[in-house]
Amino acid sequence: MNTVTERPALLSERLKNETGELHELMHSLMERAQPFASRANYARFVAAQYHFQRDVEHLFADPSIRDAVPDLQVRGREAAALADLADLADLGASAGEEAIASQGVAMPEALGWLYVSEGSTLGAAFLLKEVKEKLGLSETYGARNLAAYPEGRAIVWRRFVSFLDRPSLPQSEHEAVLAGAAAAYGRFGDLLRRYFALN
Repeated sequence: MNTVTERPALLSERLKNETGELHELMHSLMERAQPFASRANYARFVAAQYHFQRDVEHLFADPSIRDAVPDLQVRGREAAALADLADLADLGASAGEEAIASQGVAMPEALGWLYVSEGSTLGAAFLLKEVKEKLGLSETYGARNLAAYPEGRAIVWRRFVSFLDRPSLPQSEHEAVLAGAAAAYGRFGDLLRRYFALN
């Protein structure tokens, strides 16, 4: 009699499946915020994006995160978002003051934060198209934070997924990664609610 042994779900699969509702909540918040209705609205989005990316890049200093994701130098959009805010300064756009929300976050939770950030980079192709069509901005002016990585979105995303699914990350640490992703979604949702005065 043959026995079929189910393989444990890959971490990337668990993240996709178990954070699906949080991802949909972000879509709902973006629809309510209407960040592409005007340049002023978009500037609020960029400010929220800047602070979230600052939270994410704060994690890059940890050697254990650099070991887990060796190409961190190509990731992150903090500087791009800050440059976009400078482009939009005539609208009164500024970064404002925010405490770093990822203070104290370490591996493996940090991978969850990176998952949310990298997923948003992958999905930003659609947002960039809207910004170009509705607001006349581009990857070189006002919308750098939505630009693709030089290698392309899909290539860099697939490489990140390969890091997530390495056998060296034990199953026992998967729950912590999922908790990190939930915290990251929560942080960006909180930023959107505050910058757009959403309930």
